[in-house]
Amino acid sequence: MLLDWKLALLPYEQAVDELVIKFKGIRREYQVANLISPIEEVTGRVKTVASIIEKANRRNIPLDKALYTLEDIAGIRIICRFVDDIQEVINLIRKRDGADLEIIEEEDYITNTKNSGYRSYHITINYPMFIQGEYKKIKCELQIRTLAMNFWATIEHSLRYKFDRNVPSEIKNRLKVCAEAAYKLDEEMDKIKDELMESQQFMESREQLINRIIHNIHNLYNNSHIENKNEYNYQFIKLYQEGNVEKLKQYNTELEALLEEIGE
Repeated sequence: MLLDWKLALLPYEQAVDELVIKFKGIRREYQVANLISPIEEVTGRVKTVASIIEKANRRNIPLDKALYTLEDIAGIRIICRFVDDIQEVINLIRKRDGADLEIIEEEDYITNTKNSGYRSYHITINYPMFIQGEYKKIKCELQIRTLAMNFWATIEHSLRYKFDRNVPSEIKNRLKVCAEAAYKLDEEMDKIKDELMESQQFMESREQLINRIIHNIHNLYNNSHIENKNEYNYQFIKLYQEGNVEKLKQYNTELEALLEEIGE
């Protein structure tokens, strides 16, 4: 009996969609609370049928059991900026264990780097879903890594497929050197993390301030009692180009005072 792959993989696709939304939601929660999120980016994918068959054959897994045996048919990749952020994400996932997911296994390829140079933290989970009214647990692999680790892993993955997993030893050695260089970059970035975070917080606060000013100017434009409305926009553009945040704050205070006076 031929397997209907489209139907068989549908639950995995739905699980990936839901998990991506959830982890992006976590990132959004940090942003709304004016906190720096440990999650920089979230992506998801379901293995292609060809990849499933190839991996099942390589592991001598009967094809009819592959969907229940392979742990990474559904995959979520959580990208962090700093190595320290990885542990924070791991803790967030562990807190959800028994609530909306079930942790099956954790594999630390950051402390225990693979021979190839690969670094990442893997968490295999069961994700509960209702598919056509039936309760199912969908196995999914969460990969947590830094931007540098992800860049290296993407290149290494492409080369493995180019050489049909038989990457020449010379290239393997060069990849290991690159892996170490990428990790040293992560270590250096961790050392200047506080300065980088302060810079980002400043930029985000400035962006929020600018958005408030634009919103307030928009409200002024909608008020029929305000004359010379364009002057407010011209003044904002001048201050924006000047780049003085304190002057922008003062200007926004004046706008809000004016709006309060006219009852907006």
